[in-house]
Amino acid sequence: MSSPTRRGRARAATEQDIRRTARKLLVDQGPEAVTLRAIARELGITAPALYRYYESRDDLLENLRLDVCADLAAELADDIAVLPAEGMLQLFAICKGFRRWAITHTKEFTLVFASPTGGVGTTSGSALHRLDEPFGRIFLVTAGHVLAQHDLVMPPNDVVPPELRDDLVAFQRDLLAVLAESGREIPPDKLDVGLTYLMIQFWARLYGHVTLEVFGNYPIPVSKPDVLFEAMLTDLARDVGLSAG
Repeated sequence: MSSPTRRGRARAATEQDIRRTARKLLVDQGPEAVTLRAIARELGITAPALYRYYESRDDLLENLRLDVCADLAAELADDIAVLPAEGMLQLFAICKGFRRWAITHTKEFTLVFASPTGGVGTTSGSALHRLDEPFGRIFLVTAGHVLAQHDLVMPPNDVVPPELRDDLVAFQRDLLAVLAESGREIPPDKLDVGLTYLMIQFWARLYGHVTLEVFGNYPIPVSKPDVLFEAMLTDLARDVGLSAG
């Protein structure tokens, strides 16, 4: 009889085979192609056998999404590891790295960032809102470095629509906790509701721009998309009183 440790290793190896096969189907054909039947066919097993490892297709897709997010975060971490410890420089390197990854990994981008709940899986359409996950963490911790190193131009709290304040205050608390865990303590008065609102708008503009480019939905033909992206980053930096470098 196999020992528990040996059985555990065998199970982990099988789970990796399943996710590796799912990832290949995703990259080759898109999220809709990632089905238990297709994976079973590729592995030469029956579809019901997969339920010993994943409760459902949604469960498998969620684990696949986590794998993709981890790989993206690792790639971005490599990008900033060679840079000086300057928050703004690193933040914009992450923005550029995110765009580079998105346009070279369109199927994975679709799964993680563009799949509505109830669609191809249980993803939420954005990995940023999950602050405890690798991509959200590296993006927001680097933004925290910017807050610690620079005096930003903060919008007055009274420009924030009152209907959004509760959501922003909840996000502000979570963000402060993530920054504290990373060793970057930010005084609550420096990250007020106005600046939290600005950070959400920053992400929305970055995400929206990249999504338009990935899916070819710019409102006009753009012959030099790199220049347009750099101009958008410059605008974002100017909005907070900084230089994109």
